[in-house]
Amino acid sequence: MVKIRLMNSMTRRKEDFVPLDPANLRIYVCGPTVYDRAHLGNARPVVVFDTLYRLMRHVYGTGHVTYVRNFTDVDDKINAEALRRRAAGAPGTLEALIRGRTEETIAWYHADTDALGALRPDHEPRATEYIGAMIAMIEGLVATGHAYVAEGHVLFRVRSYRAYGALSGRSVDDMMAGARVEVAPFKEDPLDFVLWKPSDEGLPGWSSPWGRGRPGWHIECSAMSYEILGESFDIHGGGLDLQFPHHENEIAQSACAHPHGAFAKIWLHNEMLQVEGRKMSKSLGNFFTVRDLLDQGVPGEVIRFVFLMTHYRSPMDWTAEKARQAEITLRKWREMTAATAPGSVHPAVVAALADDLNTAGALAVLHDLARAGDAAGLKASAGLMGLLSDGLGGWDDAGIDLSPWVEHLVELRAAAMETKDFSALDALKQALIAAGVEVRMAKAGVELVAGPDFDAARLAAIPGRVRSF
Repeated sequence: MVKIRLMNSMTRRKEDFVPLDPANLRIYVCGPTVYDRAHLGNARPVVVFDTLYRLMRHVYGTGHVTYVRNFTDVDDKINAEALRRRAAGAPGTLEALIRGRTEETIAWYHADTDALGALRPDHEPRATEYIGAMIAMIEGLVATGHAYVAEGHVLFRVRSYRAYGALSGRSVDDMMAGARVEVAPFKEDPLDFVLWKPSDEGLPGWSSPWGRGRPGWHIECSAMSYEILGESFDIHGGGLDLQFPHHENEIAQSACAHPHGAFAKIWLHNEMLQVEGRKMSKSLGNFFTVRDLLDQGVPGEVIRFVFLMTHYRSPMDWTAEKARQAEITLRKWREMTAATAPGSVHPAVVAALADDLNTAGALAVLHDLARAGDAAGLKASAGLMGLLSDGLGGWDDAGIDLSPWVEHLVELRAAAMETKDFSALDALKQALIAAGVEVRMAKAGVELVAGPDFDAARLAAIPGRVRSF
């Protein structure tokens, strides 16, 4: 059995991974709030934890790993978008508008993450499907004194859980200084957080022992993970921005609601993303979604490759140059493996990934396999990382047949050899190169390869082309 080592955010050290049950390995990752398109930063944990999922399935077997990633579909931002649509004249009830928006956003999310080569999780629970479980969990916390009711709200008593702060490494008193907490007169302590809040008639709500209302954000993941994975599971993951307060609060309420369970054994957090060395921000003009890149012609596989170039615990910088180099590499690898059946995954790739998801090290092995001409090993090993799969599209030249241009070049070269007039041949070569096609001419024949800057529209616009593409 391959030994997997992971950096546990809770203990702050790299640990040997020992599953609670090797026949039922369980992973929970915090998913998106579905009110808008996924931006590039949202995509990083998708690729990180998809890679972990693939590794665990490879080592423990496909049927022995359960991966859960939720959708938060009850949130003030979703409500605000639905209210905006209603004000703009959209027909239907507020509930219908909310449902329409979340369904639309989830479909976008699936399309975008599919383009990144991410496998769908085994379970994708929606918060609205687990309201009853959340209410039951909150009732238990109130009954045991870990939560209290105040002015229609239910709040968690942070100081009732002595281990609060262990994940983020800060004491409760330290958190008080500069902590982003909601100040409210009905709180016993400023750090106490909302488990349930009231809803007026203009907002969605559910009946509860504390009146009509809706859940707070943190209780959602605790309830859903418990219902699907139980009171103890192997790995909980998410972006570093969720470590505090979201994950800290999850731990507190789950540990108090289910004191005999361990909740998550290992915590994994990916670092944040920058764009061209700067924090992604709308004000800086460097904010974009996954769909923006896909619509610009950047294949999803290229986005995935760029993410894999940086270790998940290091800040990642997205640059146009990295994307360009990734596309050059992937085109070469795809050309090399096009007619090759996958062989066996190289042990060095597995070893790199088993060392706390060292994806950069695994990519280095793929480069070695390519240099060695091991097409079968490259295809299988890249496949473990979600690369070079037959179903992963997004390439501009997909389905483009360059053979007519090859035939035309052969004809022009033969004519030029007789007439010594190479102008027509050179003009076509330059036009093809301008369209991003690599022209390789030798005595043995002519070869055309779509390069990293391939432009199907420019190819189709070349005058005198043999056929329409």
